[in-house]
Amino acid sequence: MPTFTLFIGLILFILVIILIAYGLVIYGLRDIFYAGQDIGSRLATYVSLPEEANPAQAGQRRRVGFIRFRLRMNNMLSGLASEKLNLQLLSANWPITETEYVLVRVAGVIVAFGLGVLISKMVISGLGLAAIAYFIPELLLKRAISQRRLAFGQQLVDVLVLMTGAVRAGYSLPQAIEVVSKELKAPASEEFRRVRHEIGLGLSLSQALTNLVARMENDDLYLMVTAININSQVGGNIVTMLEAVTDTIRERVRLFSEVRVLTAQQRFGSIILTFLPIAMAGALFFINPDYMMRLFRPPEPFLLCIPIGAAFMVIIGNFAVRRFAKIDV
Repeated sequence: MPTFTLFIGLILFILVIILIAYGLVIYGLRDIFYAGQDIGSRLATYVSLPEEANPAQAGQRRRVGFIRFRLRMNNMLSGLASEKLNLQLLSANWPITETEYVLVRVAGVIVAFGLGVLISKMVISGLGLAAIAYFIPELLLKRAISQRRLAFGQQLVDVLVLMTGAVRAGYSLPQAIEVVSKELKAPASEEFRRVRHEIGLGLSLSQALTNLVARMENDDLYLMVTAININSQVGGNIVTMLEAVTDTIRERVRLFSEVRVLTAQQRFGSIILTFLPIAMAGALFFINPDYMMRLFRPPEPFLLCIPIGAAFMVIIGNFAVRRFAKIDV
């Protein structure tokens, strides 16, 4: 029992240290938001300042202050960033940095741990919820990446058709990329707009397209970029090359669509089997909370392994079914 009490005290001490650290960071950066207000209040003592003529200017200053705060925070915590995480966030097109993603993840773990301990009065429940909260952002990020890459792959034929038409009309390849970024919908327009932006910053066309392949991880896109790079090195009729690549990719997309139709039952079955236990548990908790709370407040702490193990088994089952239904084309 003393060891258990010491463990709880250590956890609380760590949480207090983390909260103090966050408080010091916020206190140290307070001048970003309030420096202008302090100057204004001092000047108002001696002169009458005119009222804000345009409310949009005040909103713009707040946005600038928020951007400055993000820059300061990312510079201070730059050690949390990584190239792999940056590539994943770019692939998902999430408007946050690696540092902000890590901070959100840590905050979620702390909040989940606190809620678990507060509700069940047991540390092991908090640890279980904290573990779940730790993996949720990663699962959401991977799902966003997968959906975006799938949508990009479905647009790739349209990209090639539009690019071929632009080159046939006399445009250069960078100009054709600009046409694609303006005419198509997201995510193709966003990705090729980023390619155009990288070219404008000084990267070569080959390097910018290679970065695009790294973000999308699409075999058809890799085929297209490889053909463009070879054509730029050895020369040849780029229109004929693009038409041949378009025909090949169109056939691959058709085959991939057929495979997705044939495996649709397994994929949706995995979703239903994953969320059905969660929905049933939520319904039982709403109907009879005392009955469900016995799982989270058992007489013996080791019995908490039952709901935690059930959650992990559901996740593993979902992963296994989706893995079996995944067929590479």
